[in-house]
Amino acid sequence: MAKKNRSIEITQVTEWKDGGTTRVEDYLAAEEPLEMRAGRLSLGVTLRTPGDDEELVAGFLFTEGIISRPEDLMALESVSDTTLQKNLVRVTLDPAVRLEANGAARRFSAGSACGVCGKASIAQLRRRGLRRPTAAAPFDPEILCQLPPKLRTAQDVFGRTGGLHAAALFGPGGDLLVLREDIGRHNAVDKVIGWALLGGLLPLSDHVLLVSGRGGFEIVQKAIVAGIPLLASVSAPSSLAVQLARELGLTLVGFLRGRRFVIYAGEERISVSALAQAGIS
Repeated sequence: MAKKNRSIEITQVTEWKDGGTTRVEDYLAAEEPLEMRAGRLSLGVTLRTPGDDEELVAGFLFTEGIISRPEDLMALESVSDTTLQKNLVRVTLDPAVRLEANGAARRFSAGSACGVCGKASIAQLRRRGLRRPTAAAPFDPEILCQLPPKLRTAQDVFGRTGGLHAAALFGPGGDLLVLREDIGRHNAVDKVIGWALLGGLLPLSDHVLLVSGRGGFEIVQKAIVAGIPLLASVSAPSSLAVQLARELGLTLVGFLRGRRFVIYAGEERISVSALAQAGIS
Protein backbone atom coordinates (compact mmCIF):
# COMPACT_ATOMS: atom_id res chain seq x y z
CA MET A 1 0.00 0.00 0.00
CA ALA A 2 1.32 3.43 -0.93
CA LYS A 3 2.23 5.71 1.95
CA LYS A 4 -0.24 8.53 2.48
CA ASN A 5 1.04 12.01 1.66
CA ARG A 6 0.27 13.93 4.85
CA SER A 7 0.90 17.23 3.05
CA ILE A 8 -2.32 16.79 1.09
CA GLU A 9 -5.90 16.04 2.10
CA ILE A 10 -8.77 15.13 -0.23
CA THR A 11 -12.28 16.45 0.21
CA GLN A 12 -15.58 16.54 -1.65
CA VAL A 13 -16.62 19.96 -2.98
CA THR A 14 -19.31 21.41 -5.20
CA GLU A 15 -18.02 23.11 -8.33
CA TRP A 16 -20.17 25.70 -10.11
CA LYS A 17 -19.39 26.18 -13.80
CA ASP A 18 -21.43 27.74 -16.61
CA GLY A 19 -24.64 27.60 -14.61
CA GLY A 20 -24.34 23.99 -13.49
CA THR A 21 -22.96 22.27 -10.40
CA THR A 22 -20.88 19.11 -10.11
CA ARG A 23 -19.74 17.15 -7.05
CA VAL A 24 -15.99 16.58 -7.38
CA GLU A 25 -12.92 15.70 -5.32
CA ASP A 26 -10.50 18.49 -4.47
CA TYR A 27 -7.01 18.57 -2.98
CA LEU A 28 -6.30 20.68 0.11
CA ALA A 29 -2.96 21.68 1.61
CA ALA A 30 -2.84 20.08 5.05
CA GLU A 31 -2.48 22.25 8.13
CA GLU A 32 -1.79 20.77 11.57
CA PRO A 33 -0.16 21.95 14.81
CA LEU A 34 3.35 20.81 15.65
CA GLU A 35 4.79 21.02 19.16
CA MET A 36 8.52 21.26 19.87
CA ARG A 37 9.51 19.89 23.28
CA ALA A 38 12.81 19.64 25.17
CA GLY A 39 12.31 17.27 28.08
CA ARG A 40 9.18 18.50 29.83
CA LEU A 41 9.53 22.03 28.47
CA SER A 42 7.47 23.06 25.46
CA LEU A 43 9.58 25.22 23.15
CA GLY A 44 6.68 26.23 20.96
CA VAL A 45 3.74 25.22 18.83
CA THR A 46 3.44 26.11 15.17
CA LEU A 47 0.79 25.47 12.53
CA ARG A 48 2.44 23.86 9.55
CA THR A 49 1.98 21.52 6.61
CA PRO A 50 3.17 18.04 7.73
CA GLY A 51 6.41 16.92 6.18
CA ASP A 52 10.08 17.71 6.87
CA ASP A 53 9.15 18.33 10.51
CA GLU A 54 12.64 17.78 11.90
CA GLU A 55 14.07 20.29 9.42
CA LEU A 56 11.37 22.75 10.43
CA VAL A 57 12.21 22.40 14.12
CA ALA A 58 15.96 22.64 13.55
CA GLY A 59 15.55 25.74 11.41
CA PHE A 60 13.14 27.36 13.84
CA LEU A 61 15.37 26.81 16.86
CA PHE A 62 18.36 28.22 14.98
CA THR A 63 16.75 31.24 13.35
CA GLU A 64 14.96 32.22 16.56
CA GLY A 65 18.20 32.11 18.57
CA ILE A 66 17.34 29.20 20.87
CA ILE A 67 20.45 27.46 19.52
CA SER A 68 23.40 29.25 17.95
CA ARG A 69 25.30 26.40 16.29
CA PRO A 70 24.57 22.91 14.95
CA GLU A 71 26.35 21.28 17.90
CA ASP A 72 23.73 22.74 20.26
CA LEU A 73 21.18 20.36 18.75
CA MET A 74 22.10 16.85 19.85
CA ALA A 75 19.03 14.92 18.69
CA LEU A 76 15.59 15.28 17.08
CA GLU A 77 12.85 12.68 17.33
CA SER A 78 9.47 12.82 15.60
CA VAL A 79 6.87 11.09 17.76
CA SER A 80 4.31 9.38 15.53
CA ASP A 81 3.40 6.12 17.27
CA THR A 82 0.08 7.38 18.64
CA THR A 83 -2.64 9.61 17.23
CA LEU A 84 -2.40 12.01 20.15
CA GLN A 85 1.34 12.57 19.72
CA LYS A 86 1.79 12.42 15.97
CA ASN A 87 2.53 16.16 15.85
CA LEU A 88 5.38 16.27 18.35
CA VAL A 89 9.13 16.60 17.84
CA ARG A 90 11.30 15.90 20.87
CA VAL A 91 14.49 17.93 21.01
CA THR A 92 17.68 17.07 22.89
CA LEU A 93 19.83 20.15 23.43
CA ASP A 94 23.44 20.38 24.53
CA PRO A 95 23.53 20.87 28.33
CA ALA A 96 25.34 24.17 27.74
CA VAL A 97 22.20 25.63 26.10
CA ARG A 98 20.44 27.60 28.80
CA LEU A 99 16.71 27.93 28.42
CA GLU A 100 15.28 30.76 30.49
CA ALA A 101 14.20 29.60 33.92
CA ASN A 102 10.60 30.82 33.83
CA GLY A 103 9.84 28.26 31.14
CA ALA A 104 7.63 30.60 29.14
CA ALA A 105 10.17 33.17 27.99
CA ARG A 106 11.45 31.04 25.11
CA ARG A 107 8.07 29.61 24.13
CA PHE A 108 6.54 30.76 20.91
CA SER A 109 3.08 30.33 19.48
CA ALA A 110 3.33 30.56 15.72
CA GLY A 111 0.62 30.66 13.11
CA SER A 112 1.02 29.58 9.52
CA ALA A 113 0.17 33.03 8.17
CA CYS A 114 1.84 35.47 10.55
CA GLY A 115 4.86 33.54 11.73
CA VAL A 116 5.97 34.04 15.31
CA CYS A 117 3.71 36.34 17.31
CA GLY A 118 5.34 38.98 19.51
CA LYS A 119 8.44 39.10 17.33
CA ALA A 120 11.61 40.68 18.64
CA SER A 121 12.39 44.19 17.51
CA ILE A 122 15.37 45.16 15.38
CA ALA A 123 17.07 46.33 18.59
CA GLN A 124 16.81 42.82 19.99
CA LEU A 125 18.22 41.39 16.78
CA ARG A 126 21.22 43.72 17.05
CA ARG A 127 22.00 42.24 20.45
CA ARG A 128 22.26 38.79 18.88
CA GLY A 129 25.42 39.94 17.11
CA LEU A 130 24.36 38.76 13.65
CA ARG A 131 27.13 38.97 11.07
CA ARG A 132 26.84 40.65 7.70
CA PRO A 133 26.30 37.95 5.01
CA THR A 134 29.13 37.47 2.52
CA ALA A 135 29.33 36.59 -1.16
CA ALA A 136 32.51 35.85 -3.10
CA ALA A 137 31.27 37.47 -6.31
CA PRO A 138 28.35 39.61 -7.50
CA PHE A 139 25.19 37.83 -8.60
CA ASP A 140 24.26 37.86 -12.29
CA PRO A 141 20.84 39.45 -12.99
CA GLU A 142 20.27 37.00 -15.85
CA ILE A 143 20.63 34.08 -13.44
CA LEU A 144 18.24 35.69 -10.95
CA CYS A 145 15.58 35.96 -13.65
CA GLN A 146 15.82 32.20 -14.26
CA LEU A 147 14.99 31.29 -10.65
CA PRO A 148 11.19 31.81 -10.38
CA PRO A 149 10.38 29.33 -13.19
CA LYS A 150 12.60 26.75 -11.48
CA LEU A 151 10.77 27.31 -8.20
CA ARG A 152 7.32 26.93 -9.80
CA THR A 153 8.32 23.78 -11.67
CA ALA A 154 9.52 22.14 -8.44
CA GLN A 155 6.40 23.01 -6.39
CA ASP A 156 4.81 19.57 -6.41
CA VAL A 157 2.22 20.05 -3.66
CA PHE A 158 1.31 23.57 -4.81
CA GLY A 159 0.64 22.18 -8.26
CA ARG A 160 -2.03 19.90 -6.78
CA THR A 161 -3.52 22.19 -4.14
CA GLY A 162 -2.74 25.80 -5.14
CA GLY A 163 -2.47 26.58 -1.43
CA LEU A 164 1.17 26.49 -0.35
CA HIS A 165 4.11 28.84 -0.08
CA ALA A 166 7.58 27.78 -1.15
CA ALA A 167 11.17 28.61 -0.25
CA ALA A 168 14.02 27.49 -2.48
CA LEU A 169 17.78 27.66 -2.03
CA PHE A 170 19.95 28.17 -5.11
CA GLY A 171 23.69 28.09 -5.66
CA PRO A 172 25.52 31.07 -7.21
CA GLY A 173 25.12 29.55 -10.67
CA GLY A 174 21.35 29.23 -10.31
CA ASP A 175 21.27 25.49 -9.52
CA LEU A 176 18.35 24.48 -7.28
CA LEU A 177 19.67 22.82 -4.12
CA VAL A 178 16.52 22.35 -2.07
CA LEU A 179 12.88 23.44 -2.11
CA ARG A 180 10.40 23.16 0.73
CA GLU A 181 6.66 23.92 0.77
CA ASP A 182 4.39 24.85 3.65
CA ILE A 183 1.10 26.57 4.40
CA GLY A 184 3.25 29.29 6.04
CA ARG A 185 6.06 31.05 4.22
CA HIS A 186 8.04 31.33 7.47
CA ASN A 187 7.84 27.58 7.98
CA ALA A 188 9.01 26.93 4.43
CA VAL A 189 12.08 29.10 5.09
CA ASP A 190 12.77 27.33 8.39
CA LYS A 191 12.59 23.96 6.63
CA VAL A 192 15.20 25.08 4.10
CA ILE A 193 17.51 26.48 6.77
CA GLY A 194 16.97 23.41 8.93
CA TRP A 195 17.95 21.23 5.97
CA ALA A 196 21.18 23.21 5.67
CA LEU A 197 21.89 23.14 9.40
CA LEU A 198 21.38 19.37 9.69
CA GLY A 199 23.59 18.92 6.63
CA GLY A 200 26.42 21.01 8.08
CA LEU A 201 26.18 23.63 5.33
CA LEU A 202 25.85 26.82 7.38
CA PRO A 203 26.61 29.64 6.85
CA LEU A 204 25.05 29.77 3.38
CA SER A 205 27.44 32.28 1.82
CA ASP A 206 27.12 32.76 -1.96
CA HIS A 207 23.58 31.35 -1.98
CA VAL A 208 20.24 32.85 -3.01
CA LEU A 209 16.99 32.25 -1.13
CA LEU A 210 13.83 32.72 -3.21
CA VAL A 211 10.42 32.81 -1.54
CA SER A 212 6.94 32.87 -2.96
CA GLY A 213 4.78 35.74 -1.79
CA ARG A 214 6.26 38.77 -0.08
CA GLY A 215 9.59 39.26 1.67
CA GLY A 216 8.64 40.10 5.25
CA PHE A 217 10.70 41.15 8.27
CA GLU A 218 10.93 37.66 9.76
CA ILE A 219 12.09 36.09 6.51
CA VAL A 220 14.82 38.74 6.18
CA GLN A 221 15.88 37.99 9.76
CA LYS A 222 16.00 34.24 9.13
CA ALA A 223 18.06 34.70 5.95
CA ILE A 224 20.59 36.87 7.78
CA VAL A 225 20.92 34.35 10.63
CA ALA A 226 21.66 31.63 8.06
CA GLY A 227 24.33 33.77 6.37
CA ILE A 228 22.40 34.07 3.10
CA PRO A 229 23.59 37.17 1.18
CA LEU A 230 20.66 37.54 -1.24
CA LEU A 231 16.96 37.11 -0.55
CA ALA A 232 14.51 37.42 -3.44
CA SER A 233 10.73 37.29 -3.54
CA VAL A 234 8.17 37.36 -6.31
CA SER A 235 6.20 40.04 -4.49
CA ALA A 236 6.93 43.15 -2.43
CA PRO A 237 8.87 43.39 0.85
CA SER A 238 7.56 45.25 3.88
CA SER A 239 9.03 48.53 5.11
CA LEU A 240 10.52 46.87 8.20
CA ALA A 241 12.06 44.15 6.05
CA VAL A 242 13.79 46.78 3.91
CA GLN A 243 15.02 48.63 7.00
CA LEU A 244 16.47 45.45 8.49
CA ALA A 245 18.08 44.37 5.22
CA ARG A 246 19.79 47.74 4.79
CA GLU A 247 21.01 47.83 8.38
CA LEU A 248 22.36 44.28 8.52
CA GLY A 249 23.76 44.06 4.99
CA LEU A 250 21.37 41.73 3.15
CA THR A 251 20.69 42.13 -0.56
CA LEU A 252 16.90 42.24 -0.86
CA VAL A 253 15.17 41.80 -4.22
CA GLY A 254 11.42 42.03 -4.79
CA PHE A 255 9.02 41.63 -7.71
CA LEU A 256 11.31 39.06 -9.33
CA ARG A 257 9.11 38.24 -12.30
CA GLY A 258 9.99 37.68 -15.94
CA ARG A 259 12.89 39.98 -16.80
CA ARG A 260 12.26 42.56 -14.09
CA PHE A 261 13.09 42.93 -10.41
CA VAL A 262 13.51 45.71 -7.85
CA ILE A 263 16.56 46.00 -5.58
CA TYR A 264 15.58 47.36 -2.17
CA ALA A 265 18.89 46.86 -0.38
CA GLY A 266 22.47 45.73 -1.10
CA GLU A 267 22.62 46.52 -4.80
CA GLU A 268 26.41 46.20 -4.64
CA ARG A 269 25.95 42.41 -4.76
CA ILE A 270 24.21 42.56 -8.14
CA SER A 271 26.68 42.57 -11.03
CA VAL A 272 27.27 46.25 -11.85
CA SER A 273 28.42 45.62 -15.43
CA ALA A 274 25.39 43.48 -16.17
CA LEU A 275 23.11 46.12 -14.67
CA ALA A 276 24.71 48.85 -16.76
CA GLN A 277 24.25 46.81 -19.93
CA ALA A 278 20.60 46.37 -19.00
CA GLY A 279 20.18 50.13 -18.69
CA ILE A 280 20.19 50.28 -14.86
CA SER A 281 22.54 52.72 -13.17
